[in-house]
Amino acid sequence: MSIWVDADACPVVIREIIYRAAHRTQVTATFVSNHYIRLPKSPYIKALQVEQGFDVADNEIALRAESGDLVITGDIPLAAEVIEKGAEALNSRGEAYTAENIRGRLNIRDFMDTMRSSGIQTGGAPALSQSDKQQFANHLDRYLARAAKSD
Repeated sequence: MSIWVDADACPVVIREIIYRAAHRTQVTATFVSNHYIRLPKSPYIKALQVEQGFDVADNEIALRAESGDLVITGDIPLAAEVIEKGAEALNSRGEAYTAENIRGRLNIRDFMDTMRSSGIQTGGAPALSQSDKQQFANHLDRYLARAAKSD
């Protein structure tokens, strides 16, 4: 069981929660990005720097993630791909992507993409709130506890 982090867009505060959880539970967390990311020294925290390019990091995560792994990403198509492989997916707000909700999320994403490409301003996501950070940490802890019981 491993944690794969789509690190290019992962907020620093969420990375820090992942660092602490990986070290505390001795689960390997690999941060995949197309640029250098400073990580704390730990045998459980790894960096994988990939080439620059659209979706290169996502493709690498999709290739490497296995059933039982956890993928931290805001990228809905990546989440759909890893769920198909039997992995779990979680965004930085602590919302789990599941087999039950991923199709709906993909449809909304595609609709919003169409709106933006037609010139409609859709705005961005709001800043992470304290409750978002807490929800993420709680969901990550639940996942790690479940994974520890299955070992």
